Amino acid sequence: MFGIDPSIAAIKSVKIFKSHRINKVLEIGAGQGRDTLYFAKQGFKIDSLDYSKKAINDISEKSRTNRLENLITPKVHDMRLPLPYKNECFEACYSHMLYCMAFSMNEIISLNNEVLRILKKGGINIFTVRNTLDGDYKNGIHRDEDLYENDGFIVHFFSIEKIKKLLNGFELIKIDDFNEGKFPRKLYKVVLKKL
Repeated sequence: MFGIDPSIAAIKSVKIFKSHRINKVLEIGAGQGRDTLYFAKQGFKIDSLDYSKKAINDISEKSRTNRLENLITPKVHDMRLPLPYKNECFEACYSHMLYCMAFSMNEIISLNNEVLRILKKGGINIFTVRNTLDGDYKNGIHRDEDLYENDGFIVHFFSIEKIKKLLNGFELIKIDDFNEGKFPRKLYKVVLKKL
């Protein structure tokens, strides 16, 4: 759906990770692994979680094909459940459009709290979300809160105010807006630092 090249967000995140001397990253909602592979090729050790067993199998196969299996640890996981890691074991967490899936705000807050738990002090959380300036916002079938269904996909859209509800335990470093794809999708890239 999104191609095989790394996302704009992943390319920009590598610069942030390197500036903070990060080595170990957790990617949640890894999908087909385009960003996972990019991070590994940049030298990061990365654990990748996704709900889809097929997606995780694809990431495993790609890691072997690219001889990156020593850097990539893929696992199937439902993000509505606690993350399968002990406290403070990652230096960074990354997710591209996971928070804008069909989760309620309470589920997103719970997931974000889990990210806080598994990050070391000073750890970086980078996530992207489609924002309320996106052309699909308030189009399609309204499902709940800021969730709208278009072409069978439910998307949770975010305003700056909604993002600020996720700051518990984090310092907001920055929010950048960017476009992705042909539509284009309008997104925010959010960078948080664990206090």
